[in-house]
Amino acid sequence: MTVVVTRDVEARYRGFLASAMLEIAPGVYVSPDLSSGVRERVWTVLEDWFTTLGNGAVAMIWRDGTVAGGLALRHLGDPPKEIRDADGVLLVKRL
Repeated sequence: MTVVVTRDVEARYRGFLASAMLEIAPGVYVSPDLSSGVRERVWTVLEDWFTTLGNGAVAMIWRDGTVAGGLALRHLGDPPKEIRDADGVLLVKRL
């Protein structure tokens, strides 16, 4: 499962993400079976646009068994965050 959440971004993000994922609420996009290759390409486009436009924030979350808590997180706009496992409790650490 891949989830992308946008906040205060241009309309182009909405159209692009809706072409690859289902918009379940304003600014919230999900895909149950997005491959890692497609996920990387989507993130590259979002990163390029954010670098150029610089408005709002974008977060992408997906299942990843190699990281603590089983969730990987990428973020644009707000301070970066890292998910940490503290004795079975998932915590978000700002970097």
